[in-house]
Amino acid sequence: MRYAFVGLGHLGGHLAASLLRNGFDVTVFDRGPEAVARLVALGATAATSPADAARRAGNAITCLPSPKVSEAVLAGPEGLLDGLPAGGTWIEMSTNGREEILRLAKLAEAKGVHTLECPVTGGVHLAAAGKITALVGGDAGLYERHRAAIEAMCARSFLMGPVGSAAVIKVITNMLAFIHLVAAGEALMLAKQGGLDLAQAYHAICASSGTSFVHETESQLILNGSYDIAFTMDLALKDLGFATGMGREFGVPLELASKVEDIFRDGKAAFGGDAWSTKIVKLLEDKVGTDLRAPGFPARLV
Repeated sequence: MRYAFVGLGHLGGHLAASLLRNGFDVTVFDRGPEAVARLVALGATAATSPADAARRAGNAITCLPSPKVSEAVLAGPEGLLDGLPAGGTWIEMSTNGREEILRLAKLAEAKGVHTLECPVTGGVHLAAAGKITALVGGDAGLYERHRAAIEAMCARSFLMGPVGSAAVIKVITNMLAFIHLVAAGEALMLAKQGGLDLAQAYHAICASSGTSFVHETESQLILNGSYDIAFTMDLALKDLGFATGMGREFGVPLELASKVEDIFRDGKAAFGGDAWSTKIVKLLEDKVGTDLRAPGFPARLV
């Protein structure tokens, strides 16, 4: 089966590369020529627009930074809906709110195009290794039709229910990750100020009931000082906004998530929206007047 892939950033580039490694015919489009060139070098075909890519492939995958960009790529001039045939499928791997993906799916449906939402979770380093997890929303038969492609990109996938379901669980997982990140920074600072060896404290927490996936991964980048998680403050704030919006919609008081959203607003004000999200811990380092560094930790996750 052939796929167009639009959006070759930190995450999308790795997902498209996994399709190519597994023998899929992939046509790519991105506004960045260097990103396109990297995929062409791996065997992809370059397109001149999302519509051109979709026209050549018949099915399309997107991995984009915001619902606004997703809508422009899907339904704007020379968008995917100008190229996808009736009966084709749009697989949306971006993170959206539930209302956004439902609205966009209706635009696709009006053109006879099926929608699978398929946001991923686990981090860019797992996407690079083909080990990331897919959270799928859509028709079960459509999921089975495209399951081989999803499994080429992702080690595990979970069909959560109809379109909109994956958006809810994806926002929940990201909300938890940002809460865990702030908590991990506070834990490491307590260890530092308590006179502990930070490397030993890191490993002890990993072996404890207090560990988390975020501590085991992102704490390494804090201890290295690179903070390079390849995910920005702006993206974190987008996802936290989805979470607190869902809290209001569903009548759930998200006190921790709301506090963490405020902390990330402070982080953006201090470091800019393009700063890595893990740099949120530097707010605490600056307040206390000491850094959290230990030898032997990587600058990037592999």
